[in-house]
Amino acid sequence: MTLLGVKSSHPIGPELYAEKLLKCRTPYITTQVSSSNAKWQIAKSTETPIEFSTLYDELKGKNVRDLDPLVFLLSKLHEEEETKQFLATNALEKLEKTGMTSLPHSKVTSQLPAPGTKMTEEELSEIKDILLKQAVVVETPPADFLVKVVREKPLTRNTNIPQQPDWVFKRPYLTLDFVTDSDFPQENVESLKNKSPFYQEHAVLEDLLLCMRGIEGKYILPRPLKETYAVREFLIDQSMDVSVKELVKGVLPLCSNYSTVVLFIKEKSAFEYGLVNHALSHAMETLIRDYLVMVAQLEREMKLGHLTLQKLRFYLQPTMRILEILASVANSINRGKCIGGAVLSLLHEKTASMIGDRKSSELCLYLTQSACVPYMEILEKWIYRGIITDPYSEFLVEENETINKEKLQEDYNDAYP
Repeated sequence: MTLLGVKSSHPIGPELYAEKLLKCRTPYITTQVSSSNAKWQIAKSTETPIEFSTLYDELKGKNVRDLDPLVFLLSKLHEEEETKQFLATNALEKLEKTGMTSLPHSKVTSQLPAPGTKMTEEELSEIKDILLKQAVVVETPPADFLVKVVREKPLTRNTNIPQQPDWVFKRPYLTLDFVTDSDFPQENVESLKNKSPFYQEHAVLEDLLLCMRGIEGKYILPRPLKETYAVREFLIDQSMDVSVKELVKGVLPLCSNYSTVVLFIKEKSAFEYGLVNHALSHAMETLIRDYLVMVAQLEREMKLGHLTLQKLRFYLQPTMRILEILASVANSINRGKCIGGAVLSLLHEKTASMIGDRKSSELCLYLTQSACVPYMEILEKWIYRGIITDPYSEFLVEENETINKEKLQEDYNDAYP
């Protein structure tokens, strides 16, 4: 109310405004339609819709909390002309009190000289004055608040997390993923250009089954990752028959998703990523074991001469969808650097988005149920015994051991007469 200019001496006190807001409050239920409409409304009204959409997608990828409710609120404010006018008037009054002016960003930048030009001292002084006028004045917090911040010790996370041994990093072959930084030179292979389609298909089948297990082949080679969480790309022998090459390109996304998932499992199994990520990695590892059994069965079919590229594409259709979902979950967690409850929120959103696909929804539900087990154990112990056992600081409540009951200035029992 102070920010909106409502003073205690106003005929209508701030209590009435607060009471009215509480009565009009309704729970916000996130849906794909409401989020998309709110995003479209704001993008349509802004001068830079592409930049807004890019920033929204970036924040969404990082799993920022309450992003969709905030965008929905801003879209509703945009529809209320009276509210926008009041906020603009209130902002101008605050600027006038501080002696500043409100200029658009384009007008400020237009007054700046072109890059690479030399400026005189007078021009530099003028630019300095312009920038100072646009500076944001931060209100000074109360003195008692500063004293409280200074006296209280900041909460520290648990630093007694065990470290992984060095041999985990020094031995590159202790992984199910591709090893692309090997010191061994690549074996020279003969070209497939003059080979018959039958020979090409058999050779490519062997390579594909190897790539599906994270092993490089002779005619299909994995490229080194440009970034830690980048999508795995492959190099295909260009002398391969066109029809065979197109069938190979249809299977390679499965190999890329497999690489993403096994890399996620290896990384998130480390201590510092928390119990929720550990449980999720274990659930994914269980699915990967079943996947490797299927690859072994396909290899047996190839040895018997019963497997072709067309049959391989047909057999892999359900598995490709499963690994696509697992890779999508892994990429979302990696982008948002999620641990604890943030991982569960992301899995819940993923499950809700798959509501029309029964198989995909069951898979996401399985991942969610597996990942929430350690979190629910912490929650159960806190509710029934009042004990917080959170070694990796991923629970919604954090225990502050520096404050005891005698130092509390406010107690929740004070609200009851």
